[in-house]
Amino acid sequence: MTQHVAPPVVLIPETAPFDADQRAWLSGYFAALLGPAVEGATALPAGDLPGGGPKLADNDDAPWHDPSMPLPDRMDLAKARPEAHKLMAAMAQQDCGQCGYNCADYANAIFLKNEARLNLCQPGGKETMRMLKKLDEEFGSVSGAAPAAEAGPAAEAKAPELGPLGYCRENPVEALFLSRRRLNEPGGEKETWHIEIGLDGTPIEYVVGDSLGLFPANAPALADAVIAELGARPERVIGGKTLRERLLADYSLGAAPDNLYQLLSLLTSGEARRKAQALASGEDPDGGAAYLDVLGALHKFPGARPDAEVFLEALDELQPRLYSISSSPKMDTGRVSLTVDAVRYNHRSRLRLGVASTHLGERLREETRVKVYLQKAHGFGLPADLSKDVIMCGPGTGIAPFRAFLRERAATRAPGRNWLFYGHQRQASDFFYKDELNTLKDDKVLTRLSLAWSRDGSEKTYVQDRMRENGADLWKWLDGGAHFYVCGDAKRMAKDVERAIIDVAGQFGGKNPDEAVAYLAHLKKTGRYQADVY
Repeated sequence: MTQHVAPPVVLIPETAPFDADQRAWLSGYFAALLGPAVEGATALPAGDLPGGGPKLADNDDAPWHDPSMPLPDRMDLAKARPEAHKLMAAMAQQDCGQCGYNCADYANAIFLKNEARLNLCQPGGKETMRMLKKLDEEFGSVSGAAPAAEAGPAAEAKAPELGPLGYCRENPVEALFLSRRRLNEPGGEKETWHIEIGLDGTPIEYVVGDSLGLFPANAPALADAVIAELGARPERVIGGKTLRERLLADYSLGAAPDNLYQLLSLLTSGEARRKAQALASGEDPDGGAAYLDVLGALHKFPGARPDAEVFLEALDELQPRLYSISSSPKMDTGRVSLTVDAVRYNHRSRLRLGVASTHLGERLREETRVKVYLQKAHGFGLPADLSKDVIMCGPGTGIAPFRAFLRERAATRAPGRNWLFYGHQRQASDFFYKDELNTLKDDKVLTRLSLAWSRDGSEKTYVQDRMRENGADLWKWLDGGAHFYVCGDAKRMAKDVERAIIDVAGQFGGKNPDEAVAYLAHLKKTGRYQADVY
């Protein structure tokens, strides 16, 4: 049988300012970023470029790679490091993949001038974008982005090549929105949905642990309110689409960007101009800047009414959202499921909506096509050895990947034990997938289920409390080689879970404080502690 050998992947053209060895290294490096969908892609470690080039950022040499650490502290740790490391320290450190990279790879792509966009880090938001712009200026435009005055056909010609269809945000596919089912029972304070999306006819093939990127649309009422505030015609054609179509699908109407404040400052005077300029610089002259969306910014400066086309140029693009997949391809053939909290809250008499969550939870009609892509997991997946025990900690919608894990373990008849820590506010209303989990217990797939409810008693109980209560058994599982997984809030819950593991290692593993911390670090380094946090 003749073996097919794929040709080497070449992503760096010969005209690039690198020698042959450097081009080959970089081609392999960026091919690896595109994942297994690229034939011939092989992983290369970050480090010194061939020929003595600058050192790239990598997680193993990043003491700031902690999503709970404030940005000033991260930048302080990186102040004596090379440029790529400083760029990485500016990221949110979640390795969430929403930008299409992990944190180190996004920083390296900017540094190597393969990525001109500085606004892709969704968890970092304005804070990250402002720091990246500051570093960009300090380094002499490391991103290679063309100045606004030079934007045009030449700049458009430099657009990066599309990655594999359905496997990157730049090249999504259309999938079929099948259904939504509310997971909360009456009485719950939140609104959470089980979403089903059909993948038939798409090239997407996923494994448990992966995430699905989805391109949402803004709420029509919000787009209409912005148009009315501008005093513009919704049917005005800009770039081949009407203004209304642009605001619905192409531009973010969430947090007002700095460029919008800069534009508004040019259309005002006096104290209003000073405040707009302050907001554009990241200051908060009146308080509440964190709550100012695009419509709120227009309300704040009622005398400034930019032309619609100029207004669009000041907005950020509407970014896709990533959701952890809560299904298993071995059990849920041809479809993928998501577990989504619909975000709604009131601020100063205005109802504010999460863009993607309410798009999925209420506006998207069944049997409608939606643009999606697969984001491969960065070090988050079940152990290859099916006999390994698995401990999962996922409160709220953090249960999503662990529903997938359990369905996968059931489908593969994995002999390893499975322990789930799950928590939410109230058991009566917020016990997601209750019947499924109880069935998995009856079928001996789910070995243990530890539940924590924060609003049911006089004292709040969280998953980390249950971990400590079951510390003796938890240590036996870990000491016996179990893999530990956590999914959910990066800044509080995940850190509390890590602290609980350290406490368990100290109390039941006989380790002193330094040894307990080192034990957790060892779990991470060996891939036995994995996190999907946001």
